[in-house]
Amino acid sequence: MLSFADETWWSRLAQPALHRWTAREPLRLVEQVSPKGDPDPKALCCYGLLRTDRANVLLRFVDGRPVSHVTMGFLAWVCTQLARERKKVLALVWDNASWHISHAVRTWICAHNQQVKRHGGVRLWPCRLPIKSPWLNPIEPHWVHDKRAIAEPARLLTAAEVRSRICDYFGYNHVAHLEQLVA
Repeated sequence: MLSFADETWWSRLAQPALHRWTAREPLRLVEQVSPKGDPDPKALCCYGLLRTDRANVLLRFVDGRPVSHVTMGFLAWVCTQLARERKKVLALVWDNASWHISHAVRTWICAHNQQVKRHGGVRLWPCRLPIKSPWLNPIEPHWVHDKRAIAEPARLLTAAEVRSRICDYFGYNHVAHLEQLVA
């Protein structure tokens, strides 16, 4: 199965660039200010996998930011999902983010593929995009359209509202977040 992976951030404060015709006054999007003592993060991070066989996006939110061990958790989760569908190989096209090409992730993929060879499962075949070429990744427009679709010009959304709108947009059932390991 061919797929395209990437990570993105949804800001609760900054508004996306929008183009809209209005009959009356122009729509004004103002960058919001986080109130003092707001417990929600300023932005939400999410891994995404665009499936070419179904033209949908698998999402997994992250508590914190994308790093190597979180990427390995995401890949393991994706392989589990695809193994249920009896997929054999996942051709994974992604960029050269440091957490994609790290020694830990490359070692994990090799060990995972050896395990699959012995016991079955979904083999990973990572394919890197050229450096600084986001237009080659078809998942990028999904992020742009989603950010525009969930924008709220009048007020600051809570993190739960942002997550809910993202899940509604993608038709996704929320799964527990990937967690950062704290040393």
